[in-house]
Amino acid sequence: MTTLLLSLLIALLQAAVPWARPLPAPLSVARWWDPPPTPYAAGHRGVDLSAPVGTEVRAVGPGRVHYAGQVAGRGVLSLTLPNGLRTTYEPVRALVSEGEAVTAGQVVAVLTQGSHCPAPCLHWGLLSGEVYLNPLTLLPRPTPRLLPDPGPAGP
Repeated sequence: MTTLLLSLLIALLQAAVPWARPLPAPLSVARWWDPPPTPYAAGHRGVDLSAPVGTEVRAVGPGRVHYAGQVAGRGVLSLTLPNGLRTTYEPVRALVSEGEAVTAGQVVAVLTQGSHCPAPCLHWGLLSGEVYLNPLTLLPRPTPRLLPDPGPAGP
């Protein structure tokens, strides 16, 4: 029931808030969100987006910097968004300070070395209280397009 309510909240926010991609398009997902079956079980509580070190990281929505600093030797940035949602980015070098207001699309950090991916990536997370959500739900879904049938293959 809680997941359903959170999904509804995100759907309502999608219509009301101008969301931005955290990295330049096109986003390349190195590892998808894989929520754990219980709060303390193994899982992947965010998505990993492939990008080279030095890539600018943008705020996905308007809000305020909740945390900017080191956690376990990695740079972490956390932003509080409308209605209390919180989004996290790591490993990064923050360009903003705790308490600072940010706008959707504002460059807030730079991707650094030290990710848990085989190649450089941004780990992007989304929380509602203590519940982890799929951050990709903040972004508009792509519009499917039908492509013409190329016809039968040649000889």
